[in-house]
Amino acid sequence: MLPTMPVRPRTPTIAIVGAGKLGSALALSLFAAGYRITEIVSRTPKASQQRARALARRVRARATTVANSLSADLVWLCVPDRQIATGAESLSRLNWEGKIALHSSGALTSAELSLLRKRGARVASVHPMMTFVAGVTPPLKGVGFAIEGDREATEAARKIVARLGGDSFVIAKKDKVLYHAWGMFASPLLTALLAITERVARKAGVPRGKEREWVLPILRQTVENYARHGAALGFSGPIIRGDAATLARHLKELRRLPEARRIYRALARFAARNLPARNKAGLLKILK
Repeated sequence: MLPTMPVRPRTPTIAIVGAGKLGSALALSLFAAGYRITEIVSRTPKASQQRARALARRVRARATTVANSLSADLVWLCVPDRQIATGAESLSRLNWEGKIALHSSGALTSAELSLLRKRGARVASVHPMMTFVAGVTPPLKGVGFAIEGDREATEAARKIVARLGGDSFVIAKKDKVLYHAWGMFASPLLTALLAITERVARKAGVPRGKEREWVLPILRQTVENYARHGAALGFSGPIIRGDAATLARHLKELRRLPEARRIYRALARFAARNLPARNKAGLLKILK
């Protein structure tokens, strides 16, 4: 008698709602990982439909604006936070029995999909700690995904994340907003800091066009030091040396850029209090 072959669980088919930066990157990553994308659902404006059609061609899916029926086992809403609840409402007329609905807000919980839960869906929020910009599909290997929601939906999401090469963890609903603030520090606010860095460079006479090029080597090495050694051992500069006089000179010159001066003072004060530093009292006196 021949041995019985193990039955592999069926890979769920997936529909993506929203063809913006997140939806596009996620659809392409899922497709590359072997998932079948059945539909790309967009809004009715012409530009939205064009993006959806272009994305659908790349992942061999059907582009649609009217979701009277979706054949997918799992529907993933990749729309702005303010549109999640209204998007769920517009999809609520579908048959949700046996289906899974996800959204990818970092700050909002699976409660945004409660209407779909009432219609029979199992729901969860699944947020990747990654930045998404137009035209870029970042690798998701090693990316942390915060997941919360119904058991069946979270289990399905964790399997998908594993197949994408990411790491998942269960987050409490009460912690999602603070978790999202963590992401703000890691990317959007870091980009804002780099933007103010460019202004300081221009004010200092750095040739236009070089303020970004010439900061990249030190920026890359800083991130590499942090990655290898953490914040404390990757920290350098006048604060770790306790050089209060240099900080005083910086603050004097930064009066020419008041906004940059306020940011400098706040970050330097945090560093003096929380990172290795000599002469902490002297530094904090300058930074008060």
